[in-house]
Order: sequence, then structure tokens, then C-alpha cells
Amino acid sequence: MKDPLVSLRGVALTLHSNAGPVEILRGIDLDVPAGETLGLVGPSGSGKSTLLMVMAGLEAVTAGTVEVDGTALKDLNEDALARFRGDAIGIVFQSFHLIPTMTALENVALPLELAGARDAQEKAALELDQVGLSHRLDHYPGQLSGGEQQRVAIARALVTGARLVLADEPTGNLDQETGTKIVDLLFSLHAARGMTLVLVTHDRDLAGRCSRVAHLADGRIASIASGQPSAAIATAS
Repeated sequence: MKDPLVSLRGVALTLHSNAGPVEILRGIDLDVPAGETLGLVGPSGSGKSTLLMVMAGLEAVTAGTVEVDGTALKDLNEDALARFRGDAIGIVFQSFHLIPTMTALENVALPLELAGARDAQEKAALELDQVGLSHRLDHYPGQLSGGEQQRVAIARALVTGARLVLADEPTGNLDQETGTKIVDLLFSLHAARGMTLVLVTHDRDLAGRCSRVAHLADGRIASIASGQPSAAIATAS
């Protein structure tokens, strides 16, 4: 196994409610090698999306350690964590999370501009071309289809050269045909760039296209099995 890009040890997350403490994650140990595609599956409430947010540093763990690319996230203050996330991690959400008052080009350029890149819009235009949207640069999210909006979101996640891409139900708001095209695009970009891809999905067939599949239940990893990465490559090519 390659060196892990993501390493979790004893990760637990407990939230407090009026009814008392709620254990969301319970002692997660997981290594994600650099360049791997990992599917996370399990029933609603099993902790899949929360685990993804922990990897992104968007949820602070109650116990345990989370390391991404050799950096312990707990050692970073809020500003340093935001900078690290902007450089190393790209996130694709189910509901796109595009800024409605910005064009596709502006949405994709934003992470680069926040990092002080002078060629932000040029790089954003190239990234949008890679996802098939060179003809939609000046369109606003409201003028784009759901599939096009998700392509913009993917371009935004990749434009900084992220080594880790986290996709949380990226097809959840799309019809089956459009969702299949989005997944094909993600696997095609992975094949071309070799970034690490962690994919949360309810679709076991989709998860099976990953090199490994982790099944979560009650906040724990119940099992990890091999997927069928060759099928993903064949479909994406």
C-alpha cells in the first residue's frame, strides 16, 4: 500500500443535544493511500458525510487524530486550517454550493483569488474547459442546468491542484443519466491527475467503481472491501 495521504486514528465525534450526547463517529481508524479512490457507503445516519467533513477539517473531532498529507489538522488554528484546506483539499457537495451572483468563471477563480494568484481567471477558464464548460464561462448558476452546476463545482474543487478531493453525494440532486456523466467525469479526472478521491454515496454500484469501499454502520467502519477500479477506468475512457 502506498503511503497514506489521509490517516485517521481513534477518531470520535460526539455532539450534545437536549436529549444528551450523540455519538456520531466511534473510534474510526482509516488510512487512505495517495491516489486511491475510496467509496464510503452505509445507511443514513451512519456517519458517512460527517467522516468526510472530518477529513476536510470542517468538523473538529472529539477524540483521535486526523492527518492529511502529513499535517495534523488539530495542530492548525482556524486561519491556518483554512489556508491548508484551500491548498490541499477540494470539496464537491451534493447541492453545488455555488455563489449565485458570480459567473461560472468567477466561482472557479475564487479559491485562487483568495490565495492571491494573479492568473486566477486564466486558470479557472482552463479548468472549466477540462469539464466541458468553455462555452459557459459567463453564465450564472441560475442559468445552468444541475449537471452544469456540478461541473462548475468540480472545476472549483480541482483548480488549486488539490491532492485530496472529497465528494459528498455528488449525484444526489441529479437525474440518473446526468449523475452517471458526472461520476464518469470524476473518475476520468482522477485517472488523468491521480489525486486521491473519497466519495460518499448511497449507490453501491457507484461505490464499487472505487478501488476500495468502506461500509459504515453506527459511526464505525463495519468492513472494507476491494472495488472494481478497472470498471471505472473503462467507463471513463
